[in-house]
Amino acid sequence: MTTTTPLAAEAPEGIGILLPAPADLFWGAVCFVILFGVLWKLVLPKAQKALADRTDAIEGGIERAEAMQAEAQSVLAEYKEQLAEARHEAARLRQEAQEQGAALIAEMRAEGQRQREEIIAAGHAQIEADRKQASLTLRQDVGRLATDLAGRLVGESLEDHARQSRVIDRFLDALEDRAEEGAAR
Repeated sequence: MTTTTPLAAEAPEGIGILLPAPADLFWGAVCFVILFGVLWKLVLPKAQKALADRTDAIEGGIERAEAMQAEAQSVLAEYKEQLAEARHEAARLRQEAQEQGAALIAEMRAEGQRQREEIIAAGHAQIEADRKQASLTLRQDVGRLATDLAGRLVGESLEDHARQSRVIDRFLDALEDRAEEGAAR
């Protein structure tokens, strides 16, 4: 004989052990609906707003990063363009300076050549003037000496100026002819 306890008699056997009592089922459903309503009205909008803010922040961050990258690319292109322009300008200025330097050198050479030619021409003119002066002085000295010598040889004074000039001119012309014949040989 087996004795059964009152607890054992009340426990359903089989599948009924898994089913809750209808009162528990009712109160569980009511609590679930209340809790679901509170979560639906209070927590779910805040969570959705936080998720939307986070999504916007991520998408906005990506868009801002893309915008900043595009701006950086445009600034880089602008800097490269400015650098190219600066290099072109520097090359142009360097070329211009070389051309100006070459022109200045040519101008200074021409000026030096002109001054050299002026100095040479002035030297030749001075030499010619000195030669004429020396020739004139020599002619006068030789004429005076020739007149004195001729006067001593003749024994009379050749003081007559016209006669003296003719004698001197003939004498000097003869000397010049001899000098030219000697130079021609």
